[in-house]
Amino acid sequence: MFENARPLIMGILNVTPDSFSDGRDFIDPEVAVTHALIMVEEGADIIDVGGESTRPGSKRVKAQEQIQRLVDVFDALKERLAEHTVISIDTTLAAVAEMALDRAATLVNDISAGRDDPEIFSLCAERNAYLALMHMQGEPKTMQQNPAYSDVVAEVSVFLKARAEAAMKAGIHKDKLIVDPGIGFGKSSQHNLTLLAHLNQIVPLGYPVLLGASRKRFMGSLLKETKSRNLVAATCATTALGVQAGVQVFRVHDVAANRQAADTAYAIKLEGN
Repeated sequence: MFENARPLIMGILNVTPDSFSDGRDFIDPEVAVTHALIMVEEGADIIDVGGESTRPGSKRVKAQEQIQRLVDVFDALKERLAEHTVISIDTTLAAVAEMALDRAATLVNDISAGRDDPEIFSLCAERNAYLALMHMQGEPKTMQQNPAYSDVVAEVSVFLKARAEAAMKAGIHKDKLIVDPGIGFGKSSQHNLTLLAHLNQIVPLGYPVLLGASRKRFMGSLLKETKSRNLVAATCATTALGVQAGVQVFRVHDVAANRQAADTAYAIKLEGN
């Protein structure tokens, strides 16, 4: 997946009734798959499919309910997506990840970094799957209730390094690991801005970095914009900055706009090297 340095765009496909930005939009399997195909046409390299909202204040969804929401979508994606498109499962539970890996997924995107269900490590090791490990302080239901850090960049870096080492100890190859600083997950607006300003301190950890800032609430508060769908330009700004810092994967709702931002920033970066 990381054969060259060109930034990868991960298109978000939320098959949920309650996601913060697009809840209920894609709960019908046919609508979900059609949207995935559109995102691929717009330039998505990865389609990240989730059956559980992890917005601030959300309640957890059991494995069987996630599977019921997702299984028809994954069956259809297996048949209709081109082989070069990476399919990702956004879950913290091994049973859900196993369902997806059985149906052509090759990447597990785990916001708990293996803490919710340690079996996800052994599953990814057995299947030789990619695993994205994200930093989150607390849990989705309470994570935005006064998050606190002494040094957010240092603490996030230490956490990601430790979780990557735990994954490798469980048998996952280093070249299958991706790290994510977890923008918006147990962070204040200031913490998010500090992390974005210092992404170049996360990149040297030695793993591909995934950035998920798309339509996040902290940008809305910064810009006095209450509608998350109106934060496309703000998201593109974080994508361009991320490319300059060396981030390799961008998880976004608006694929076409962020594809343009990433490719333009990458061309400028190459010219400067």
